[in-house]
Amino acid sequence: MTIIANLLLAFAKITDILLTLYTYIIIGRAIISWVNPDPYNPIVNFLYRATEPILHRVRSLLPDLGGIDLSPLVVLLAVQFLQRFIVTSVIGLAWSMKTGTGVFP
Repeated sequence: MTIIANLLLAFAKITDILLTLYTYIIIGRAIISWVNPDPYNPIVNFLYRATEPILHRVRSLLPDLGGIDLSPLVVLLAVQFLQRFIVTSVIGLAWSMKTGTGVFP
């Protein structure tokens, strides 16, 4: 059981790091949207390619607010939910498997 618990801990930690990194990417995208960035800049191009698929889906679900784009906020809330609920639950499960108890640390 220790190997599976360690695998779950590693998965949870990597997922947490990736979600934190994506949070910073979404924040960067929101900040550059306030100015008129050069679309040929490699950083701007990367931020758009990394965020637009998810932001576009969320934007299509939100009502039109007259130019105010709340999709980055909705995505950030979803990422925080994943970090707080899913990652924490997987870590708790791994620790309970590792210690042999049914109690989370």
